[in-house]
Amino acid sequence: ARQVAGGWDGDAAIASAELYDPATDSWTSAGNLARARYAHTAIQLPNGKVLVTGGWGSNALTHAEFYDPVTNNWSEAVDFVDARYAHTATLLANGQMLMIGGSNGFTTLASAERYDHTGLWSEASPLTAMRYHHTTTLLPNGKVLVAGGTENSTNALVGAELYDPATGKWSAAGSLATARYAHTATLLPNGKVLVAGGHNTSGALTSAELYDPLTNT
Repeated sequence: ARQVAGGWDGDAAIASAELYDPATDSWTSAGNLARARYAHTAIQLPNGKVLVTGGWGSNALTHAEFYDPVTNNWSEAVDFVDARYAHTATLLANGQMLMIGGSNGFTTLASAERYDHTGLWSEASPLTAMRYHHTTTLLPNGKVLVAGGTENSTNALVGAELYDPATGKWSAAGSLATARYAHTATLLPNGKVLVAGGHNTSGALTSAELYDPLTNT
């Protein structure tokens, strides 16, 4: 099954959630989030539960909550430190989750936080550049590639960086050929990452490019 939770209905953030069953091509209710939100993240953890973090309701949220597919119910998770939306969340190879960047509605963030199996958040090393509407991709070597984004919804970024969970440190990952935000980044079977589309000051983009982790270019 595939879950859809929260979002924007054209007038306000919504709290409803639904499950899609490809076997029957049908949708069923998955209850309601405790907080209506959009521009949030949803990551399935190793225990099968889905952790929803942040987003925007009437303001940026520090709130997190779980969806349990066994009981079809939602429950509270521990709040994190920095309210944020348009951030990213990535499940690491060690089962922890890394939450990166975003905006709090006033300031673009460089901060990062990690969520672990104890159910607690801890501060991670900050990004070298503030960004939101960026992408994160878990590479086969366990590192996380962060690409593009924007500082202020008009200044698209060309910079990319790598997070190493083993050391907790960031390093440069070259530069995109085209500055972009609100794009996609997809890990390909050959280990390269396809970055496509998005926006910059010129408008919507049709360009695409490949990141090669072997050459870091």
